[in-house]
Amino acid sequence: MKIGFLSHLDLNLYLFRLPIMKQLIERGDEVYAICPRGEKFDLFKEHGIQAIPYEIERSSLNPFKELRAIYNIYRAIKSLELDMIHTFTAKPNIYGTIASKVANIPIIINLVEGLGSFYIEDTPKSIIVRNIIERLYKFVFSLSCQVVFVNADDPDYLEKRGVISKSKITVIKSVGIDTDAFNPNTISKIEMDRLHNELALKHKIVILMVARAIWHKGVREFYEASDMLSSYDNVQFVLVGDTDEGNHSSVNRAFLNGGNVLWLGHRDDILNLTALCDIYVLPSYREGVPRTLLEAASMEKSIVTTDTVGCREVVEDGVNGFLVPVGDSKILTQKIKQLIEDRDLRETMGKNGRIKALKEFDVNVVVQQYLELYEKSL
Repeated sequence: MKIGFLSHLDLNLYLFRLPIMKQLIERGDEVYAICPRGEKFDLFKEHGIQAIPYEIERSSLNPFKELRAIYNIYRAIKSLELDMIHTFTAKPNIYGTIASKVANIPIIINLVEGLGSFYIEDTPKSIIVRNIIERLYKFVFSLSCQVVFVNADDPDYLEKRGVISKSKITVIKSVGIDTDAFNPNTISKIEMDRLHNELALKHKIVILMVARAIWHKGVREFYEASDMLSSYDNVQFVLVGDTDEGNHSSVNRAFLNGGNVLWLGHRDDILNLTALCDIYVLPSYREGVPRTLLEAASMEKSIVTTDTVGCREVVEDGVNGFLVPVGDSKILTQKIKQLIEDRDLRETMGKNGRIKALKEFDVNVVVQQYLELYEKSL
């Protein structure tokens, strides 16, 4: 069988789809990574995957350039004679499905990892963009065979809006997490000591948040919680993640450098920082399924997050963490305080999170669900 994986970023395919692609290679399928050239493009061949380039402007809204992108995808896939194509993220879902239909690819599967920031606010612009997205998706989903969602809320919303029929919905929660890599028992004590000294966190209870520094991630609420708990000398709030200057929701650096939060900006040592923390917090307004929550759960960390789309897929309230209302700094603070003061509860919730990660989100479990979907589609 010939299967193509289509994305607008080689990094997306390499970081999040490689386990599925490798499994297909192992069972004898021909696998193609169809994406623009980037830093990971040439690495696919090391795994027996053929990389096929095409050009697309990710941020363009020029209709002529968008039509050109559809044609570029068509040219890239036409000669491959694929049996199946799996598309990822909005533009590849829309343009790739149209191009694949013209190229007579019999099986088209889309993946919607989240509906995006336009579903957070009800501004006139957001409402207009949502209507456009839903009209496009309604057309595209009528052409594809199955649409995978990573949480249960998004397909339920789109079905009620008449965008997709129930028969085309498949829910596979997240892209999976390598629970062997994110394993608290494999972390170097020497590295932990080094990080504690580097960041001056020895003998501190560390409250960690890893996210882009945008308001929609709940940065304001995180900072307000740190202010309300500033009387705890043994507690340090830490934010990891850079600003997103092109995003209207980006937090300014003056805010990030103020208050009681230690802002570290971009870091590449997320595994060790997650191991270092005692409580993981993500007060996001809306998600697909946040990978950072999966990593925290796999690392046996108690979690405080919002009772919203995506986040509640990972956390069972009172079992492996707490769910709090979106935008409510006071309740967020209360739940963090409860975990600060109850070490046994932190550890119990952390162990429960690891059990949930192994059972539901381990990459091998997720890959098997995709393989079953492909077989069913065939």
